[in-house]
Amino acid sequence: MGVNELFDLAGRTAVVTGGSRGLGLQIAEALGEQGARLVLTARKRDQLGQAAQTLRAEGIEVMVVPCDLSHGEGVDAFVSGVLDRHDTVDILVNNAGATWRAPAEEHPMDAWHKVIDLNLTATFQLTQRIAAATMLPRGRGRIINVASVAGMRGNHPDMMGTIAYNTSKGGVITMTRALAVEWARHGVTVNAIAPGYFPTKMTRGTLEYAKDLIEQITPLGRVGGPEDLKGVAVLLASDASAYITGQTIAVDGGLTAR
Repeated sequence: MGVNELFDLAGRTAVVTGGSRGLGLQIAEALGEQGARLVLTARKRDQLGQAAQTLRAEGIEVMVVPCDLSHGEGVDAFVSGVLDRHDTVDILVNNAGATWRAPAEEHPMDAWHKVIDLNLTATFQLTQRIAAATMLPRGRGRIINVASVAGMRGNHPDMMGTIAYNTSKGGVITMTRALAVEWARHGVTVNAIAPGYFPTKMTRGTLEYAKDLIEQITPLGRVGGPEDLKGVAVLLASDASAYITGQTIAVDGGLTAR
């Protein structure tokens, strides 16, 4: 198989959660450019519509499903809706997430549950249902969890704490390893991407007060850009990663190498 064929996603269906903006939209665009049919979900219908319009203008086939994945019934309804339209899901990108900034000793418990429920519990529920319904029976699938460098280390002491977010993303990294081992015999690979700091709605507050510090402590001297996740996403979604599973790839400008 040639290199171009290894990275070709034509004829495959890719589900991207939190796909209406930011990192999710960047990943979705990359998969669509390689030929994948896209299913995007997020809570806000208008943002999904804007994302779909942008992608369709590039010739990418896309279906949008507004959904709140933080509730189990939302997960079930979403999976049913996707499988009514598409026979299979070949690629699942778990990108939807939330954060909360507060010192650990003051972190509200309701905010803790909100972050854990979406970032970790909902990720597992959706992965479990899609894998059981379509990937495991077929003996094929690519699962990509969007973790974070925050799940690999604590925050810089001059930055606001995000204990629930760090904990949830650390859980995603461990879950990635455990599922990879368990499902390898079924032909399903499970990997994670751990982005560093990218300009998104979630990081807006952090970058407003700490962008200079982040660039200072990042070896490449900058935050992530609009193309920086595309290559690794296509790699992990394609046949080029057939012998890669259980891994977390940091895309962080060298931040975690220090």
